[in-house]
Amino acid sequence: MKDLIRSEGVENRIFLIRGQKVMFDRDLAELYDIETRALNKAVSRNIDRFPDDFMFQLNEDEFRNLKFHFGTSSWGGTRKLPRVFTEQGIAMLSSVLKSKRAIQVNIIIMRIFVKIRQLLSTHKEILAKLNELEQKTEKNKQKTDKNTADIQLIFNAIREMLAQPAPKTKRIGFLVDQ
Repeated sequence: MKDLIRSEGVENRIFLIRGQKVMFDRDLAELYDIETRALNKAVSRNIDRFPDDFMFQLNEDEFRNLKFHFGTSSWGGTRKLPRVFTEQGIAMLSSVLKSKRAIQVNIIIMRIFVKIRQLLSTHKEILAKLNELEQKTEKNKQKTDKNTADIQLIFNAIREMLAQPAPKTKRIGFLVDQ
């Protein structure tokens, strides 16, 4: 199963929309090896299991923005506004889609979401430590101006590296403004 679904392929299908990391119904359907309408039909039959913080439908503006980013034509492709699923919604899909593949795909996706959370947490910890060190050097600025300037250059270089987007296989989709 892991050979069939590479984590990089899943990571590239996670997007940040309305401040939440989500996956599209069509991407999940492809991973589960079912049609998008079958996935949405199963969700509709069990809609009580999918509150707004588990799954939501994109609005017209978000959808237009997506079509612009993906270069989707206005004639072909998706006709309905897509549904997107948060991590909890994806977990809930395993109770709605009963296939062995759906369960195994969900396990892989959950592991990727955990990995992303760990990476973001580490990133925040590094920035916090960097800010702490910078404040300490600012206090000692009068004592060693040359050393402080050198350290400030190092801080700026590290911040620049942290601000750069991660390699393509680690990137979380793109941001769709609210």
